[in-house]
Amino acid sequence: MTTTAAFAPDAGPSDATRRVALRLDDVRKTYGTEDNRVTALDGVSLALPAGTFTAVMGPSGSGKSTLLQCAAGLDRPDAGTVHVDGEQLTHGGEAALTKFRRERIGFVFQQFNLLPTLTVLENTVLPLRLAGKRVDRAAAVAVLTRIGLGERLGHLPAQLSGGQQQRVAIARALVTRPKVVFADEPTGALDTRSARDVLGLLQEAVTTHGRTLVMVTHDPVAAAYADSVLFLADGRIVGRLPQPTAEAVAARMTHLTDRAAL
Repeated sequence: MTTTAAFAPDAGPSDATRRVALRLDDVRKTYGTEDNRVTALDGVSLALPAGTFTAVMGPSGSGKSTLLQCAAGLDRPDAGTVHVDGEQLTHGGEAALTKFRRERIGFVFQQFNLLPTLTVLENTVLPLRLAGKRVDRAAAVAVLTRIGLGERLGHLPAQLSGGQQQRVAIARALVTRPKVVFADEPTGALDTRSARDVLGLLQEAVTTHGRTLVMVTHDPVAAAYADSVLFLADGRIVGRLPQPTAEAVAARMTHLTDRAAL
């Protein structure tokens, strides 16, 4: 298989444990006023090695989305630090943060977030244009061909199925060769077959091409594609499950949901 620019592995040690791709130290985040304050993250600390696939799960209101947003630089924590590839994400102003995200972070949303007036190819290379980088059209075409969209380069998002749109969103997230890719319920709007295809593509970006992936999901089947699952409850990490199976994830989630209902 030909390795294309967006999927090409980063240079460096092959042993993923030598480098931490994402680290959170005592991250805290609250919302609301003093009389009606909600603690979304309550001192979360974690360290994820490069080249790993981590799923994040928990009951509704456990802090999953807030964790993803703070870790990806889409929201700022009230306290604590976030490091991506050894550099502090929360340091500097908004312009510096935007530049940092464009260079080191990819994000895949549940609702795709493709621009409706841009073609498949134009949506894919948009992060490069926004970052002022040279657009390697041949490499982008090769990536899209690899994921089955080579004949739809000129199509608009409305002309694609949901699964095809999500594949474009993944190609867009990978085109800048980010250090960490965050995915927020990437299969939530897809049918079972499309979800399986998308999860396989995300897994391949990790296992074959060395990307680091953090995925929030509510689906035990999706979580089973990951190397490990982190469980959140009440804004805290309350467990980790290595080498997950859908059955084991579902059992753990049932326990957490029952506990949250008490």
